[in-house]
Amino acid sequence: MIEIRNKAKYALVVPTSMGVRITPPAGQPTHTSHLFQVEATSAETNVASVASYLGLPVKVLTAFVKDSPIAHLIQSDLRSRRMEYEGPEFEQGGPWGLRHQFNIADSGYGLRGPRVYNDRAGEVGRLLSVSDFDLERLFGEEGVQILHLSGLFAALSPETATFCLELARTAHRHGTRISFDLNYRASFWEGRETELGEAFAEIASVSDILVGNEEDFQLCLGLEGPPAGGAGLSGKMDSFKEMIGTVRREYPEVTVCATTLREVINANNHLWGAILSFGADWHIAEPREIGVLDRIGGGDGFVGGLLYGILRGWEPEQWLQFGWASGALATTFLTDYGQPADEDQIWSIWSGNARVKR
Repeated sequence: MIEIRNKAKYALVVPTSMGVRITPPAGQPTHTSHLFQVEATSAETNVASVASYLGLPVKVLTAFVKDSPIAHLIQSDLRSRRMEYEGPEFEQGGPWGLRHQFNIADSGYGLRGPRVYNDRAGEVGRLLSVSDFDLERLFGEEGVQILHLSGLFAALSPETATFCLELARTAHRHGTRISFDLNYRASFWEGRETELGEAFAEIASVSDILVGNEEDFQLCLGLEGPPAGGAGLSGKMDSFKEMIGTVRREYPEVTVCATTLREVINANNHLWGAILSFGADWHIAEPREIGVLDRIGGGDGFVGGLLYGILRGWEPEQWLQFGWASGALATTFLTDYGQPADEDQIWSIWSGNARVKR
């Protein structure tokens, strides 16, 4: 088991850059739509939503554009998800100044796959700095059980890379467990390979939990491994297992490695699986067919369920099962995060029980 700090104000803390997701209704494509649903979004708060909806104390470290209606929407959304937030407010600086990112995404339908367009120019979260927060108060006096970091946020800018490094260093010094979802994005890394490679390697060196597929481990951490992917889901599973031996040798503090396994039959029908390594033991959720309303956020839901199981002190096999089902739950929502009513709802998904509950 992973020993979790007992006396802590927060179960989970996530640093992030918040934005809004704009989605056409009824699975329609963006270029033909006239109506759009707007939701606050970020990968890291997607992860944290599992814990917050199930009653654990969560804190979000982020930045806002001062007096922006989009910032007000985001703040209201975080409160509705039972999340506490903290962070600086920056002046917009005119119409060409700062703003919250826009993520324009349709969910696809049938054989028409989803398409996502990111508009991140002037993103306020790129400016986040360690000087904006009292980390000794947060990790030393108040206490945090798990700090969750994402490679998407760490790679967003030189400032956020440094911010994540300082968070990891401080958390590690105070005995907080660290979760790191590598989340490689080629467009974020272009021209910054050396800078980000060094930052990611240091964060991984103090992490207890690493999430990513074999390609993430190779591209983010520079590890040698088998060719990415392999043939089908079984090939991906074999590649991941081979890679973990290398990860363990390079990063001995890591005790948990996990990834999801997905095969897309069509936009609304996927095979969904997962694999987890804890110590010398392997736990596997064999791929099963799931119905998909919107695939975005399924991976984040998996990580959120995995961390929730660890926070609750369950057995490793249950971490994987709850993560698998939390990811499957997220794909049934129009938001890109799951909103579980209770633990039983998620365990019912794992057991395949879709009967009416009265």
